[in-house]
Amino acid sequence: MFVDERIVTLFKRNAHHTLTYWSVFFSFGLCIAFLGPTILDLQCQTNSTLSQITWVFFAQQFCLLIGSSIGGVFKKTLFSALSALFVSALTISIIFAIIPVCNNVLVLAIAMAVSGFAMGIIDTIANIQLVTIYQRDSAVFLQALHFFIGFGALVSPLIADPFLSETGCTNHTGNETVIIHHFRNMLRNSPIADHNITQLPHGEGGEDSNVHYAFWIMALINLPVPIAVLYLMYREQLIPFCPSGTPPLLDKDELAMENQQGAEGTDVEQKEHEAGGHGDIFSCCRNDNLSGLPLSFFVIHVLGGMVLFMTDGIVGAYAGFVYTYGVAEPLSLPHKTAGYLASIFWAAITVGRLLSIPLAYRFQPVRLLMFSLAGAIVTVLVLLIFYDSRPVLFAGTGLCGLFLACIFPCMLAYTEDILDYQGCATSVLVTSAGMGEMVMQVLVGSIIQESSYSFPLCGVVIACIGCIVFIALLFFSRMHRNYLTGTSKKSAMVEEPTTEQNGSAKTEQKEEPESS
Repeated sequence: MFVDERIVTLFKRNAHHTLTYWSVFFSFGLCIAFLGPTILDLQCQTNSTLSQITWVFFAQQFCLLIGSSIGGVFKKTLFSALSALFVSALTISIIFAIIPVCNNVLVLAIAMAVSGFAMGIIDTIANIQLVTIYQRDSAVFLQALHFFIGFGALVSPLIADPFLSETGCTNHTGNETVIIHHFRNMLRNSPIADHNITQLPHGEGGEDSNVHYAFWIMALINLPVPIAVLYLMYREQLIPFCPSGTPPLLDKDELAMENQQGAEGTDVEQKEHEAGGHGDIFSCCRNDNLSGLPLSFFVIHVLGGMVLFMTDGIVGAYAGFVYTYGVAEPLSLPHKTAGYLASIFWAAITVGRLLSIPLAYRFQPVRLLMFSLAGAIVTVLVLLIFYDSRPVLFAGTGLCGLFLACIFPCMLAYTEDILDYQGCATSVLVTSAGMGEMVMQVLVGSIIQESSYSFPLCGVVIACIGCIVFIALLFFSRMHRNYLTGTSKKSAMVEEPTTEQNGSAKTEQKEEPESS
């Protein structure tokens, strides 16, 4: 078989939990990608300037970072974890439903901040729960988990596209001209005749927009996700005054895992409990049990977070500004054509994460990381060298998405494996990735206004820094493994003389009666 029976058996034993965590990541992807194609319609709806509406992106990313930082605190019990996932997924549906009535940019920013906070909690808890369930076999299931982000990120623009308006709107004067850069006609047969459209007054421009239907459709599509989480809580007998007739799924899973893993699994769980488990990032820093650990333990957390800070920063910056780069000189792509670049990028990430599922079974995470980082560097370097070539831009966009797709789940599985699943690596890595997306979007967005050439240049610099940090991570990971090996040898040497002494004492006790 392509996947051995052990992996299949593990999935069957934890299928309900796994599918539920995958579904909440679909909500994550659904919410992260809709702002791009709807931003001008929301600008008309809120009667705001383009510079004002862009702060909505910052509000979402900043609160996503906060949610990721503290999300691990809900991992203490299964009830708290599933409750947090239920509330977060339901919050996303509610936000989708109320966005059409947000007629002020501040109110819209607050709504997006709430959704970002819910997304951050989902990001941390879903990753932690899968790592906790599958541990050393988590790489395959983490790849599938992050595939659903890309899938959701593809679905939301496709839903919004038919409902977007064809005209701009004016916020204060009636003679401003803006560039409409939607890729909304990807589902339509009629082309966009003009790309530079004179803005109409706000009231007239708003009449052509039916984007509120798109948000309501997305709210309905997302609604089964919190229902699925609630059903899992029912099966686990975690809903007060609503007991289930079947035994809790987790109890059966733990029994099966214990029979298969034996004492090794018990030792891992004990170490995780002793080290404090995967708490939120602040409780990880305050953990008293970390005082006796070597320096390499902490450096691995930092370096792993820095790699994801760079690579996820590239993902956020590329998806956000590849359109701006495409329409600028020297490429000067037609606006409709340039609109497909972001869609190609997300499609490549989705395909890359799908392909990474069998690859994660065949290859170690560290090998996939090496290949992905090398491929990403080569791709952005080619984009820099051939910066004026349109075919290279489209091919490079797809390749960049493919190479960046599996870095996050592979880094998560690799780091947790090095640390023997006893630290706070998941919370640190998720927080670092969210921070990277937020910072790099702001950095690249400010630089690209000066020169479009800086866009691929930033990609090369960021990717090279990430590769250098990854090499340092490999060095410290080997150092940490040597430390663990040396510690285990010392423990064995201490236990062996003790056993010999006990054996000698017993022999002497047996010989004493004979001599007497």
